[in-house]
Amino acid sequence: MVDLIEMKTIGLTGGIGSGKTTIARWFLAEGIPVYDSDSQAKELLHTDETLKEKIRQTFGENAYIDGIYNRSFIAAQVFEQPHLLQQLNEMVHPAVFDHFENWKKKQKSDFIVKEAAILFESGSYKDCDAIITVVADEDIRLARVLQRDGLSEQQIRQRMQNQWTDAQRRELSDFIIENNGDLESLHHNFDRVFKALTQQFQTR
Repeated sequence: MVDLIEMKTIGLTGGIGSGKTTIARWFLAEGIPVYDSDSQAKELLHTDETLKEKIRQTFGENAYIDGIYNRSFIAAQVFEQPHLLQQLNEMVHPAVFDHFENWKKKQKSDFIVKEAAILFESGSYKDCDAIITVVADEDIRLARVLQRDGLSEQQIRQRMQNQWTDAQRRELSDFIIENNGDLESLHHNFDRVFKALTQQFQTR
């Protein structure tokens, strides 16, 4: 088993519609464990009783209906009062961090990938040994999300505004994967980064 001290954490991030989830799937296909921070955060909102109680205290009993996280209610609250989004993140991020640390202890790999849309915004990037950012032009990202998620253009742009820009991410990233072209081009860029990571961190 690989010593936990030696196991490296590779951060994977990118704005909405950038294609980072596709990159995460390719890491999995190569046998690299991937922690999906966004999915785990959503899961913890339903299962972590300590977190649920903190959210109820901040947003009121309407935050949960019959024990189910009231996503539309919370979304409306944070949209109207941006400071509440920060409070929500300050409750969710520590819960995700603890869950990730427990997950990491169970992995057997030279390096693992931590996928997170707000890797920089949450401060999680500080715990990574290397960071990959997937970038794409804003109009391309917008078109992808419009086709994929059924959100309005206003909703998508609001989410983009709540995230760092690609220019900000680039400054703190070790690897940049461009995704303005087709899937073949994207996979070529992934292969380049994967080879570099393997050479840098693989010990076996």
